[in-house]
Amino acid sequence: MAKLTKKQKEAASKIEKNKLYSLKDASSLLKVVASAKFDESVDIAVRLGVDPRKANQMVRGVVTLPHGTGKDTKVLALVTPDKEAEAKAAGADYVGLDDYLQKIKDGWTDVDVIITMPAIMGKLGPLGRVLGPRGLMPNPKTGTVTMEIGKAVAEVKAGKIDFKVDKTGIVHAGIGRISFEADKIVDNAHEIIQTLLKLKPTAAKGTYIKSIHLSSTMSPAIALDPKAV
Repeated sequence: MAKLTKKQKEAASKIEKNKLYSLKDASSLLKVVASAKFDESVDIAVRLGVDPRKANQMVRGVVTLPHGTGKDTKVLALVTPDKEAEAKAAGADYVGLDDYLQKIKDGWTDVDVIITMPAIMGKLGPLGRVLGPRGLMPNPKTGTVTMEIGKAVAEVKAGKIDFKVDKTGIVHAGIGRISFEADKIVDNAHEIIQTLLKLKPTAAKGTYIKSIHLSSTMSPAIALDPKAV
């Protein structure tokens, strides 16, 4: 196990062991223990009482964070010529089709989200090996395969993120930056937690939200009280 640095030890000492914090207290404490010289990402990890191996217990969805992610999300719009102006007006960073399909085939994936149209999905199928592992494959369920290109691009730019429970039953998501005011971190975290509650599979039995942890890029995780969020 890697040794903790002096700063990491100091940060850890400010977090009470075995204590479950309220979302408000955890958000405030996170800003206190963060010590990096850059604007750290704020992340949430929610362990769910589901079995992701079963299709009827898969949890996946989208949420628009009230205060955005604090990150300039790079969007590629793969669209036909008649939709290019709409995508550009909405703020897409890259707009086009065949040229970008070739770039992706050659290994280019320097984007955060790809938005496309239903008619284009057939061309993206062969690129699944490139896009899939990076979480870039567009999906109708996350609103990234749509005819409303402008709306989809604008929502992503405004802070819309998609999430999916991993094979260990945990949902990870970036919900802001350490430079955010504590109240904004609270609002963003609350929004994704409430969204997860609404997505509870009917097949999930027992405790649904088992644990919640809030952390920044370089700080220890702070355990939240699931009943106080």
